[in-house]
Amino acid sequence: MATNENLPPNVIKQLAKELKNLDETPPEGIKVVLNDDDFSTIFADIEGPAGTPYENGVFRMKLLLSHDFPQLPPKGYFLTKIFHPNIATNGEICVNTLKKDWNPSLGLRHVLLVIRCLLIEPFPESALNEQAGKMLLENYDEYARHARLYTVIHALKPKPKCQAGISESTTALNVDQSNMVSGGKMPLLSAPSTPPSKIPGPKGQDQNVLPPPAEGAAGAHAIPKKEGIVAAKVQTDKRKTDARKKSLKRL
Repeated sequence: MATNENLPPNVIKQLAKELKNLDETPPEGIKVVLNDDDFSTIFADIEGPAGTPYENGVFRMKLLLSHDFPQLPPKGYFLTKIFHPNIATNGEICVNTLKKDWNPSLGLRHVLLVIRCLLIEPFPESALNEQAGKMLLENYDEYARHARLYTVIHALKPKPKCQAGISESTTALNVDQSNMVSGGKMPLLSAPSTPPSKIPGPKGQDQNVLPPPAEGAAGAHAIPKKEGIVAAKVQTDKRKTDARKKSLKRL
């Protein structure tokens, strides 16, 4: 495994500064994966640019820095499988910035941006993947279909499971309710959450009784509970008095 010892101290210092800057202010669509123990291998995740067959994909790549860096350019490889004219089947990247157009003054940010731009505008004339290059020149739609298929299979970003679950549950609920209504069946109302009132029963036991009806619920002739008890007592007392009078008449 390569370590920082393979690079000159001044290069390590410069790389540390660049990597910190990339971490704090990352380029659009690029996220560098830091590894303080090994600056000779730099990993980055590149988002597929919108409007390309690589849209919605995330592609992991790496830059390999030799002991002679920055005098010699780094070597770039895609670790995520991708169908692209300038990227070989083993992931090797072919771009002039990493070859004849290399300049020691170019920083890592510039290199990463050039590689992402390669996904927007391929160069089939210098293709490492001959099939992709030929297809791009002769039939773009077929090339785009292949590239999109590779993206879906190997690089598609996963969707949040939580949101998908909520969406599926809501859809299922709506379908069930629609089926019940269309079939002439209405869903049953749930039981009231408030339990019936309890009053002490005989021998200290509780008995469940329904709450008294609201005032006016039984119509204009409904008798309030308290007044009904008083009226019943008066009628009982009157019957007792009448019985006594009859008994006295018999005597």
